[in-house]
Amino acid sequence: MLLRVELTEVWEEAKNIKAFRFNRKLNFVPGQFIMVWLPGFGEKPFSLADKDLILVKRVGAFTSKMFELKEGNYIWIRGPYGKGFEPEGENIGVIAGGIGIPPLYALVKHYREHFERITLIYGSKSRYEFALLDIENYVDEIILTTDDGSLGVKGFPTDVLAERKDEFDYVYTCGPEVMMAKVLEIMNFKNVQVSAERYMKCGIGVCGSCALGEYLVCKDGPVFYGEQLKNTELGKFRRLPDGRIARL
Repeated sequence: MLLRVELTEVWEEAKNIKAFRFNRKLNFVPGQFIMVWLPGFGEKPFSLADKDLILVKRVGAFTSKMFELKEGNYIWIRGPYGKGFEPEGENIGVIAGGIGIPPLYALVKHYREHFERITLIYGSKSRYEFALLDIENYVDEIILTTDDGSLGVKGFPTDVLAERKDEFDYVYTCGPEVMMAKVLEIMNFKNVQVSAERYMKCGIGVCGSCALGEYLVCKDGPVFYGEQLKNTELGKFRRLPDGRIARL
């Protein structure tokens, strides 16, 4: 069912990243996503950062139109869809890259009481691209990495994970596929959950455009256990809008 919701708050969270809060609190599981429709511009999936909140990075025509919206404007949504995170582990590592933070923010906020200690390792290209929201209220430690060394540790979040993996009995990750594939390698595909992303059209498992090996990301995911992704093309290939496979 398509639902019209009003935007109650819109703010710039980081460079080319805006937060949109709407007037409907959804019953969701952290890791699930919604489909957002804009008349004349089509429909795109966005992971929920909270019951009423999404983060949007400006990358094309659809997201550029989203950036024009203000408080009091409307968007149309359907969902939530997909499988979310299962809270496992006690001392966990949360590994985020780029705009992969929304489902992980939802995880630590809504499941905080399930964990003893949470360490966030979050990487971006530069100091201006971190969309932290108020995540410091829900984690015990934050480690930031930047490609250019402008803030925190110069390098990638996977560099830090490789050094500190023995501290964590479970890891959760979302971000660029190459990063997530490295996380899986470091963890040997065990004790890890991944929030995957693929090109989506329908969001309900009908069109097949989000295929990832034997799985459909919209229906079987977007959250997968590491073992499920062992023999898939995650981190190697992506699918174009017309269904063709291309190298990452």
